[in-house]
Amino acid sequence: MIQVKLFDYEHEKDLESEMNVFLKNIRDDQIVDIKYNVAATGEEEEEQIYCFSAMVIYKK
Repeated sequence: MIQVKLFDYEHEKDLESEMNVFLKNIRDDQIVDIKYNVAATGEEEEEQIYCFSAMVIYKK
């Protein structure tokens, strides 16, 4: 059965850490694909907010 695991963090190091914890617990041959995305929002005078997200598609 194909499953997905979603990750969404404001800091790239948090995303990296959590993904590594998850990936440690599955075998390499279970991984189908990994999708990665970065989004940034904010106004000219406001702080820019980043969203680092990833989706791991894997076989259970």
